[in-house]
Amino acid sequence: MFSQQPATGYFRDGYCRTGGNADPGNHAVAGIVTDEFLDFSASRGNDLRTIGLKGGCRWCLCTARWLEAYQAYRSGKVTNLGVPRVDLDATEDTALGMVDLNTFRRFAVQSPGQNGTDGGLGSTSS
Repeated sequence: MFSQQPATGYFRDGYCRTGGNADPGNHAVAGIVTDEFLDFSASRGNDLRTIGLKGGCRWCLCTARWLEAYQAYRSGKVTNLGVPRVDLDATEDTALGMVDLNTFRRFAVQSPGQNGTDGGLGSTSS
């Protein structure tokens, strides 16, 4: 489980899983948001503060929004803090359809008590 406070995930069950075609937004990226990312997301039309998020919250992000933040960083529109850190163990592998694993690894955090055995990207062998 990634987070229950607040309850996250497309199914609001604490897991960043998409359930196939059920989740068109692909809420697969287990991210730890920052205030800069929340500002960026709000500027793109999705103010996550309205649901109670603040910097440091764990949230299942749409893969496309994470990628947008990464691209904004690459173009100098946000700092590297504008890109949420990624819990690879809790991120569903469907996110790899849009972002390569090495890019996620650049922003990865070590999740406490996890060793890559729950099927997330952290358990992907390289």
